[in-house]
Amino acid sequence: MKPVPGISHPLGTLGLMAALCLIAPTQPVGGQETQDSLRAELDRLEARVDSLVALVSRLQAEGREEEAGDAIARLRAAAAAAAQQGAPRDTTTSGQETQFTGRQRNLQALNPEISVSVDFLGHLNTDDTREDNFIPREFEFSFQSALDPFSRAKIFASYHTHGPEIVPFPDENGEAEGDGLEIEEGYAEWVGLPGSVSLKLGKFFQRFGTLNRWHSHALPFQSQSLPHIAFLGEESLSQAGASLTWLIPVHGAGAYDATFEVTRSSNESLFGVSGRPSVLGHANGFWQLSPATDLDLGVSWLHGSYEDEDQLFGRDLFGAEFAYTWRPPARSLYRGVVVRGGVMLLDGLPEGGDRTAGTGSAIGAWGLSEVRVGQQWLLGGRVDWTENPLDPEATAWLVSPTLTWWQSEFVRLRAEYDLLGRSALEDHEGRLWIQVTFAMGPHKHETY
Repeated sequence: MKPVPGISHPLGTLGLMAALCLIAPTQPVGGQETQDSLRAELDRLEARVDSLVALVSRLQAEGREEEAGDAIARLRAAAAAAAQQGAPRDTTTSGQETQFTGRQRNLQALNPEISVSVDFLGHLNTDDTREDNFIPREFEFSFQSALDPFSRAKIFASYHTHGPEIVPFPDENGEAEGDGLEIEEGYAEWVGLPGSVSLKLGKFFQRFGTLNRWHSHALPFQSQSLPHIAFLGEESLSQAGASLTWLIPVHGAGAYDATFEVTRSSNESLFGVSGRPSVLGHANGFWQLSPATDLDLGVSWLHGSYEDEDQLFGRDLFGAEFAYTWRPPARSLYRGVVVRGGVMLLDGLPEGGDRTAGTGSAIGAWGLSEVRVGQQWLLGGRVDWTENPLDPEATAWLVSPTLTWWQSEFVRLRAEYDLLGRSALEDHEGRLWIQVTFAMGPHKHETY
């Protein structure tokens, strides 16, 4: 019996299988489900080839070789036609293969960057060793995204656990706030507007100095300064409104910017229950004195009105800050010094029994420094002093040495001792803090 070419030989069988595969509809490989379906299709085609081989063998055995040859010819013609019909059209340069790319995964690029920062404190009060020793003070959730080429958005939601805090004047500040979730910041920002202007709308940390814009996990010490706590409260000044920043086009040495903000008065320590508009102005200058040193100076002014059940008067808060930084370029990872300081003046306090006129004032000052002694180690210290805004004759001061170890950019550990004194009390209050801060995601301990 004369064998049929391409069938009795194993290579011929494989060629027939390849031809049959061309008949099957082609589809791009994209995931485990598609691979499984292709495997099932190949198994089905292999079974069909086996049955066709058996049919041709039977026809040859019966002496019907001509019919077997016609069947094979028809099968090959059908496979060639299907392959020609299913081949992708080349609409570019001839000879180049067309590549198919799935776009499903590109949708992930629309998701915002999500980060979590945790601030955990271990605490020991030398006057009361049984007072809340461990405090998961803050869990902050950050969502940041570029909305389009012209704007971006940021949302910071944090859950606070209030425990022992530095309170310069406890009698007048009342009871501590309870635990709870709040939106610290949530705003959209337009950058690169004409005239070197940027616009921010929403709720944000206002530009009253530099440290007020830093979140608590990014502060160089475990709390804000005493004047800040006495005049504004424990948290940063954060209100809802609009902020306009102008990068002043001054040629020559230095960089300068100015900020103007209009917000709704919602800070109870500063404005009481007033919901009237408040305005803020800030001007800042930066100079690079040498390749290793730079200087930053800023002044701020905030105006609003204080209101409660029986009082209504205007209130102004003035502030000035400076920052001096030394980082040798060749040794910036191992050596460096940062010195910061500022003064704050609160004008518009009740005085002389007149509950409708704010003629009194209170002042406070602070200073801090950090020295990098190694790639991961920093030594720091700060000194604060402030008057009581409700009784300017009463004062408080604070001295705090610190030792900070940066395990990595994601994990920071700090030991801090706070010695707090008040003019109304003879005894000083000492507290030892162990602070652990860690961050997950792209938003780290951001300072700007």
